[in-house]
Amino acid sequence: MNTPLITENKNGWLTVSGAQDFSVFRTFDCGQCFRFDPVSDPTHDYEVEGIAHGKYVRFAQNGDGSLYVRSSEEDFFETWLPFLSLDCDYDEINSSILSGLSGSDKLHMERAMAESRGIRILRQDPWEALCSFIISQNNNIPRIKKIIGALCEKYGERVDGGFAFPTADSLFQAGEKEIFDLKTGFRAKYIYDAAKRISEGTLTVQSVFDAGSYAEAEKLLLSVKGVGPKVCACALLFGFGYLSAFPVDVWMKKVLQNRFTEGFDPSVLGPFAGVAQQYLFYFERYVGDDR
Repeated sequence: MNTPLITENKNGWLTVSGAQDFSVFRTFDCGQCFRFDPVSDPTHDYEVEGIAHGKYVRFAQNGDGSLYVRSSEEDFFETWLPFLSLDCDYDEINSSILSGLSGSDKLHMERAMAESRGIRILRQDPWEALCSFIISQNNNIPRIKKIIGALCEKYGERVDGGFAFPTADSLFQAGEKEIFDLKTGFRAKYIYDAAKRISEGTLTVQSVFDAGSYAEAEKLLLSVKGVGPKVCACALLFGFGYLSAFPVDVWMKKVLQNRFTEGFDPSVLGPFAGVAQQYLFYFERYVGDDR
């Protein structure tokens, strides 16, 4: 595939060409990221702002699909191009997903894929992804965002536009009680345990990246108190680049039970099963049988 290029730099906005099959709206509205929100005074048809990898940024799109990024060119190529997965060929990924399917299973996946086209898996900071999905347990998105915002404001480094996500060291030093006081509830002990393990080095981000297999990476994260299969799969998919991870929550249980043939095994979706999961989740949430 061709790497997206900057065709214009005007008033702080970069115009990005070659960013095909990318939707700002769908990518930031499918539950994979909690620190981006629509802009209240957009200069484009749709615009979000947030902080990732310690940097503030805005992403925007117009009705014709043009992509705009409010960022320096250096940050775009070093941070935002990989963050948005614009260096991945999603035509090849989609073909791979469909190659293992047949019959009604393939038809449903094709429909979900068409309705969700433009979603890409963000490459988030692995520690932030792990901590965020620990917070997501038995929670709703507005409350997840509120808790994360409180943690960032109190323990994150101030950066242009707000606060970076707090480091594991800062949350470990804060202690479980201080984390609990930010209305994290039962999750406080889990956040603290994760922060403690990473801060002390008994679990390292690099060890998860370097695991010889998905099973080995999963085993490492499941050692963290309160991290079960669903949180683990989300962290591996959105933070560690394991695109074969297939998180199963209430939504996905319904999808697998009601949309696919009996005994359907998500592993047939192949090395990009996590991308398929996002298509299916988005389709079930927003389209389903109503359109």
